[in-house]
Amino acid sequence: MTINGHSLIAGQSVPGTEGSTQAVDPATGKSLDPGFSFISADQLDAAAAAAAEAFDSYRATTPKERAEFLERIADNIEARAEQITERGVAETGLPAARLEGERGRTTGQLRLFAQTVRAGDHQEVRVDPAQPDRQPAPRPDIRQRQIPVGPVAVFGASNFPLAFSTAGGDTASALAAGCPVIVKAHNAHPGTAELVGQAITEAVQASGLPAGTFSLIYGSGKTVGQALVSDPRIKAVGFTGSQAGGTALMKTAAARPEPIPVYAEMSSINPVFLLSGALASDAEKLGADFVGSLTMGSGQFCTNPGLVFVPNGADGDRFVSAAVSTVGVTAGQTMLTPGIAAACAAGIDRLGGINGVSLIAEGTPGDTENAPSPTLFETELDVFANEIELQEEVFGSASLIVRYDSVDELVTAVSAIQGQLTATLHVTDQDAAIAERLLPVLERRVGRILFNGWPTGVEVNHAMVHGGPFPATSDPRTTSVGTLAIYRFQRPVAYQNMPASLMPPAVSDQNPWGLRRRVDGEPRQD
Repeated sequence: MTINGHSLIAGQSVPGTEGSTQAVDPATGKSLDPGFSFISADQLDAAAAAAAEAFDSYRATTPKERAEFLERIADNIEARAEQITERGVAETGLPAARLEGERGRTTGQLRLFAQTVRAGDHQEVRVDPAQPDRQPAPRPDIRQRQIPVGPVAVFGASNFPLAFSTAGGDTASALAAGCPVIVKAHNAHPGTAELVGQAITEAVQASGLPAGTFSLIYGSGKTVGQALVSDPRIKAVGFTGSQAGGTALMKTAAARPEPIPVYAEMSSINPVFLLSGALASDAEKLGADFVGSLTMGSGQFCTNPGLVFVPNGADGDRFVSAAVSTVGVTAGQTMLTPGIAAACAAGIDRLGGINGVSLIAEGTPGDTENAPSPTLFETELDVFANEIELQEEVFGSASLIVRYDSVDELVTAVSAIQGQLTATLHVTDQDAAIAERLLPVLERRVGRILFNGWPTGVEVNHAMVHGGPFPATSDPRTTSVGTLAIYRFQRPVAYQNMPASLMPPAVSDQNPWGLRRRVDGEPRQD
């Protein structure tokens, strides 16, 4: 397929009229053709109008029709696999193997949501039949289901050009819920976005769906992005990016005459807790594995281990020594954009300038452009507890080791940690008592608690939670990864004493879609 540098608005390739941008190969600093034109306010209005027009028709699709649409998107992405990988490597500096794996995750989650739609559990149907003879008053017939909220705006992420971008988790879950989607492409990988956008557009056409079911637009986040969130036809937002960008969208959405939810995944330093039993077992391996997680993908993962709590003592010293040695022989990797590399460097300088924080290890720069050295800092627990700036994310291969003496002090300090996506505990059976003290504190602060592993990597399945209290996300009640994500783009509606002839299939007595439902409080499928 040809990359045109145009937005895809309701099935049409539309050149913008408000300036343009070009992707940059971060490994070389060279610009990539073509230029990508930014849309005007009128063109954005056309995309929103098409999405609003498509909504009622798209949300009326059967589970089978919607599932087949999601599967067509996955098939179309796979048909463009080689071209997507080639362009993705050029735009991001990521290795081909990483992009191939991410493509598999993207198509896999589309198919997982297709399975979810077919099963229909997400509709959460409840039927409480009438009880006309109930005393002292009859009970009315009440039926409930979840319906899609309306058109959704999705913002592509810089660090995942596939899995969190054009056809990523936000788009897949919104389409699965029955919501048309307008994707604001990330300007760091616009060609990759267009190729995937073409795959979705073709699936819309092949499925016989209204053209406004999907649009992909290009523009500045401060203008087009804010205007998209302000548009009254948009009913929810999915965002993965910086805390500054996410909170800006949250303010815009909250200030609307009709406020809407923004599901923003933003900032996390993902604390890791090394307990004494685990350290005594293999401190050196833990140190090396920690650096492997820290430097994976140049540290550009939202689950990167940016904070590690290590007890003082000989075993803790062995862990730190192993980590220092491993960082010292590790070269930097190309970061996604020159801007991200510059922000990483600024964050490292900020950490190094805080009183009580010591630079203990530094690797070497990579051979390409924008490949800064991995960096490791160390401080004591009392410094960490009194310096809120140490909880600010450095997006890259930089981490802070915090040494502690007592479990009591550790529990107190952990209770003041900001909201996080993950927390990790390295434990053995002898650490059970300490872990039991930490768990209730961590449950209040994070969305996922891992044991004896490292947080980089997020499985896409039914049980996954990729979320957490602010500033990790804007809403800790949900997730941006896994099938629970579909609930972000739905809301409940109840029908009281509804004539049978008007009942939607999901709540009718015939249950033609064969959904699992709760009837008079009892789970049933009939």
